[in-house]
Amino acid sequence: MYAASREALSGTRATLAETISAAGGDAATAAEQIGSDLFAVVGFLDSERSLRTAFGDVSAPVDVRQGLARQLFGSQIGAGSLAVVLEAVGRDWSNNSDLLSGLELLGRESYLKSASETGALDTVEEELFLLGRTVAANPNLEVALGDKSRAAKARQELLASLTTGKVSSVTEALALQAIGRLSDEKPADVFDALSNLAAGQRDRLVAKVRASVDLTGSQVEALTATLTRIYNQPIVTHVVVDEDLLSGMVIKIGDEVIDGSGAGRLATIRKSLG
Repeated sequence: MYAASREALSGTRATLAETISAAGGDAATAAEQIGSDLFAVVGFLDSERSLRTAFGDVSAPVDVRQGLARQLFGSQIGAGSLAVVLEAVGRDWSNNSDLLSGLELLGRESYLKSASETGALDTVEEELFLLGRTVAANPNLEVALGDKSRAAKARQELLASLTTGKVSSVTEALALQAIGRLSDEKPADVFDALSNLAAGQRDRLVAKVRASVDLTGSQVEALTATLTRIYNQPIVTHVVVDEDLLSGMVIKIGDEVIDGSGAGRLATIRKSLG
């Protein structure tokens, strides 16, 4: 996002936080409802180009844009959700796409805030990570979920057949929305990004570890402690077994990859030999 959109997102996020906080003991319910409503607004605007243009027209007076939003959504979404939408359309975004992306991101953050309020954020983070690993390990499934020649509803129904009753309601809502609005990303990468977003709600980095053998609980704890010292930031560690590594492990944190695997060392030797 350009500077204008970052400022618009920050201002709208502040309104979201104030709205959820005002709900007091009902914050979890309010946050989940706002997340659902924002996803619905984004889905509606995705199919209405003229409205996206109208809301993104920074030359139009703020009260005109907000008046249009009230007319369209005032009776369709909750009061808290409407407050967030009004703040968003009253801001000056760099482009229409950023406005929708911002509302989508805030919808995701709302759902995660709901999970945090109920003590389920760690569960949601883990479920999204495992969902990403499951999809990545099944190429046919990933192709089917990422096939944009299929209707979004059909892709969502396929995913729902795998998740309904097996993951939390927040995880399912986030995953289904992401698949329904998939762009050029691979489904597994989208689920990984959502897992990272969940970790980020507690200012934690995510270490994605591929190990040649399953690690014990104490080994995972020791690895996490070491990475926390190195990065000077709380780390959450997700481990999957990859026997193709032969030995050792590969650790990915953000864009940084630490390859201590046997397969990695063999690749380096082969490269040095030409």
